[in-house]
Amino acid sequence: MSEIQRGTHLPRGEGESVWLGGDLIEVKLASEATGGAYSMVEVTIPPQSGPPPHLHPNVDEALYIVEREVEVLLGDGTTRASAGALAFVPKGSVHAFKNVGTSPSRVVVIISPGGFEKFFLEAGSPAIQGSTPPEGEPDVRRIMEIGRKYGFETRPLPGSNTFSEKA
Repeated sequence: MSEIQRGTHLPRGEGESVWLGGDLIEVKLASEATGGAYSMVEVTIPPQSGPPPHLHPNVDEALYIVEREVEVLLGDGTTRASAGALAFVPKGSVHAFKNVGTSPSRVVVIISPGGFEKFFLEAGSPAIQGSTPPEGEPDVRRIMEIGRKYGFETRPLPGSNTFSEKA
């Protein structure tokens, strides 16, 4: 019986995890478990951190804020989103999110179609329970090269938002 037919259970804190740009990314549901339909990751974001403005030409994303508050960039505008809020990002839309609080926030990201979670696993550094992000600056050139394979395209910061440049 395939994993798709029997279902999957993954307790909190489990799943393949990596550090990427200071954020902890846990793959909660890989695309193989959904026949490629979608995947799901949970991102724990330190204060004043988050991914840079970017887009995915072939991927839709739904961002569900689990804990704290994040600032979400959608196109040219930003909005504050607290726990329980959802932001939908259609494929090709410039977006980003940033933890604007003083303690870590958590965001669940549902990615459709699945497969983009492999970018995180390939570009990130393995994380084991209780570990901290790797020391030093991330290898932005390497991350961007891997990102291109998965359709990750960064964009310049819109003049009106508060995001800082970070890869």
